[in-house]
Amino acid sequence: MLRLVFMGTPELAAVSLRRLIATPEFELAAVVTQPDHPKGRGLKLTPSPVKEVALQANLPVLQPQRARDENFIQQLAEFKPDLIAVAAYGQILPKAILDLPRFGCLNVHTSLLPKYRGAAPIQHAILNGDSETGVTIMKMDVGLDTGDILTQERTPIAPSDNSQTLHDRLANIGAELLAHTIPRFISGAVQPRPQPQGATYAAKIKKQDGEINWNQPALVIGNRIRALVPWPGAFTHLPAQPHPLLLKIWEAKPLDRSGEPGHVLQADKNGIVIGCGAGALMISLLQREGGRRLSAAEFLAGHSLKIGDKVGIVGA
Repeated sequence: MLRLVFMGTPELAAVSLRRLIATPEFELAAVVTQPDHPKGRGLKLTPSPVKEVALQANLPVLQPQRARDENFIQQLAEFKPDLIAVAAYGQILPKAILDLPRFGCLNVHTSLLPKYRGAAPIQHAILNGDSETGVTIMKMDVGLDTGDILTQERTPIAPSDNSQTLHDRLANIGAELLAHTIPRFISGAVQPRPQPQGATYAAKIKKQDGEINWNQPALVIGNRIRALVPWPGAFTHLPAQPHPLLLKIWEAKPLDRSGEPGHVLQADKNGIVIGCGAGALMISLLQREGGRRLSAAEFLAGHSLKIGDKVGIVGA
């Protein structure tokens, strides 16, 4: 039986942990995750999804502030793992940890490396209008997602996909691929191969990345809306007094229709259409600041929005 330590934090990683726990050939010695974080209005300390899965399975949980901490590394060594499996842990691992298990550390990365190394590969694949993405299992080294590739699996990105639906699909693909790759790697059936040339980086998404520039083509704006579900959400502003109101747009589709960028071209029960740099965008689900998500028809029943109104840049 192979003795594993698992390192991960969000729900994507929790899916992989559940799969490893359910595999009889693996013995989970311990789980490492980020410290509990304040959440919600009461800022209550909340465990990560990975910690919740680990506690349900009665597994030891380690939560170091820094993975480089020498006391933590010594504690980790006491579990004597044959291999460490990593998925979205949230910190770069030092060489001391990478060298600790005899079979090294394997990582689940949600892109087809070397494309989209970094923090937000799922969002950037949609932002860039890619037709497919996938999961890579790699043998980790000290670089940022630069390790040798073991296995990869592809999946198409449908026009109806957003970052949440793609995240959920890739989480399941990654969990299965990890569980199947580990024994094949241990047996030598899968050999690590260096990443090819052509690496790109997927920088961490920031809140301000959600602001819509209506001078861009409708297809580009539509991709941004899809890419930023559930966080931070794509947004624009409604003219109002004493200050413009933030308006999040959750679902929209590009139209082959021309109109002044940022101007309302249609506002009725069929939807809200706003002109873009090329084409237009039909908005079907939106949310005013402080409100709930509404269909276009529901929104218009309570908010005045008419043809010719301008949305967008604050103060413009």
